Amino acid sequence: MTAPLTPPPPPHEPSSHGTWPPSPAGHAGPAAAPHDVAYGQDGPGMRTELREAAVITVAVAVAGVLLGLLWAWLAPNVPLVGDLADDQWVVYFKDTEGEQAIGVDGTFALLGLACGTVSAVAVFCLRRRGGVPLVVALALGGFLGSLLAWRLGLWLGPDSDVIAHARSVGKGVTFSAPLKLGAKGALLAWPFAAALVHLGLTALFGPRDPEQYQPYGPAAAHGKDGYGSPLS
Repeated sequence: MTAPLTPPPPPHEPSSHGTWPPSPAGHAGPAAAPHDVAYGQDGPGMRTELREAAVITVAVAVAGVLLGLLWAWLAPNVPLVGDLADDQWVVYFKDTEGEQAIGVDGTFALLGLACGTVSAVAVFCLRRRGGVPLVVALALGGFLGSLLAWRLGLWLGPDSDVIAHARSVGKGVTFSAPLKLGAKGALLAWPFAAALVHLGLTALFGPRDPEQYQPYGPAAAHGKDGYGSPLS
C-alpha cells in the first residue's frame, strides 16, 4: 500500500489585505500632531473658540491706549497764530503750505499698521491653529482700539478751544493746533493689518493636516492600499 500523495503545507504568507498588525496600543496610522493633542483633531470646539475670540477682542482693544499715547507724542505739531481783527480774535495757520496736518494722519496710520502687525504676531504665537473667530476678533479689536486711541489722543493733545488758547498765549504768538484726524480711513489701518498678517502667518506657518497614510510592504508591491482595494 502506498501512502497518499498529499501536498506539503503552504508556507506562511501575509494576510490577503497586506496590512501590518496594529500597534500595541491598538491604534494604527500616523500619530497626532502636537497641536492636535491639546485640542483634538477637530479643534477646540466653537464654544472655546468664541471664548478665546472675546478675550482677544478685549485685549487688542485695550492696547489702543498705547496707540493713543504714541500718537499724541509722535504726531507733528500744526502751528497756529492768533490775531485781533475788529476786537475779535481770529486764528490762522502760521505756515499755510505746511504738511503737518497730513503728517498727523500719516502718523496715526503708520502706528496703526505697526500695532496691527504686532497684535497679529502675538495672537499667532499664542494660538497657531487660527480660525475665523480669531481673525474677526483681531479686526474688531483693532477697530475698537483705533477708536480708543483717536479719542485718547484728542484728549491728551493741545486744547481744542483755539480761541481761548490764542487769548492765553497772546497776539502773534505761535501755539499748536489740537490733534485732528482728517482722514478717518486711518482708523482701519490697525484692523486690516492685523487680519492680513494673521492670515498670512497661518497660511505660511500654521499646522498642516496629517498626510494620508501610504501603504508599504506586500500590499504596495501588488498595487493595493491598506484595505485591499486597488490603488488609483
